[in-house]
Amino acid sequence: MKVQVGIIGGGPSGLLLAQLLNLQGVETLVLEKHSREHVLSRIRAGVLEHGFAELMREVQCGDRMDKEGEIHDGFFIAHDGICNRIDLKGLTGGNSVIVYGQTELTRDLYEGLDRMDGNVVHNAKDVQPHDIESSQPYLTWREGDKAKRVDCDYIIGADGFHGVSRKSIPKEKLREFERVYPFGWLGVLSQTKPVSSELIYAKHERGFALCSLRSQVLSRYYIQVPLSDTIEDWSDEAFWSELKKRLPSDVSQSLTTGPSLEKSIASLRSFVAEPMRYGNLFLAGDAAHIVPPTGARGLNSAASDIYYLYHAMVDHYQKSDDSGLMNYSETALARIWKAQRFSWWMTTLLHRFPDNIPYDDRLQRTDLEYLLSSKLAQASLAENYVGLPF
Repeated sequence: MKVQVGIIGGGPSGLLLAQLLNLQGVETLVLEKHSREHVLSRIRAGVLEHGFAELMREVQCGDRMDKEGEIHDGFFIAHDGICNRIDLKGLTGGNSVIVYGQTELTRDLYEGLDRMDGNVVHNAKDVQPHDIESSQPYLTWREGDKAKRVDCDYIIGADGFHGVSRKSIPKEKLREFERVYPFGWLGVLSQTKPVSSELIYAKHERGFALCSLRSQVLSRYYIQVPLSDTIEDWSDEAFWSELKKRLPSDVSQSLTTGPSLEKSIASLRSFVAEPMRYGNLFLAGDAAHIVPPTGARGLNSAASDIYYLYHAMVDHYQKSDDSGLMNYSETALARIWKAQRFSWWMTTLLHRFPDNIPYDDRLQRTDLEYLLSSKLAQASLAENYVGLPF
């Protein structure tokens, strides 16, 4: 079996690249270790920058996003009992974001591949890249008791932080940068009316909180918790009580509570692996970089990788131009590090750090005061939040 591009990982990154390349006549095969049902059961954030939304339209999978997605022209920063609005549209000359669940986005991409008879293998176990330094790399995996192999021109590792792709690069050839934050996010999904039509990021002495939404009848809320906490430590009643304490009184009074449909605790980290290409293996998305979710850059950073890979592959196959492939790592990392900076800044601005000394706390407060007093500072925030140009 032979394809031009083998893709490890059937999440949004892998599916988006496969669909983009298929539309240009480049043959792909996606290998996903889980079932399609499992992939579509994963609940993830879904704040899409305008560039990502344009990619979904280009890949002919944006109709439902445009119909059902929530266009947000701004968001709120809550502090000291009040809310200040960041006018994304006004500060960026008309750009905004779309709130659209990652699960729904993934479903749209699957359906797009189905329409094109795209090649996706689910339950592919023990996927392994081979000969990635050669001009004839290949992938092996198991389907049940059967060993399978596909030869490729290129291999894309879009299999997440714990996937096999990055681990296939010799350690001496890879440099990793990481920061682990001393807290996590406890998230609750509830079938309740959102407390706000736009996101609310709350800074409070008890810890950070976020009011988000999936639709007008599905809400997603988060609170900062110690890394030592477990889900069992937090009943629904305890979660709602703590969330209300971290919000301005007028917001907490209008909060509709209900049973949690899903509850989880996620640790926060910043991570980058360099380079993002080794031989004919290219890393994309969480396989190469992780950001804390505060700035909504994770999924969007993955999309920027796919944008660069897509254009590089098309230039290679249609124009015999390899400059995009040769420069992929440098080009992608330039944007990734800007997303890292923004996510780190948003996280340090809004969270309570347990080891802060009084000096740190005063600087943090001053940073927020400056942001809310300066249109230029808000414009910088807005520019990064809606997405820097590809």
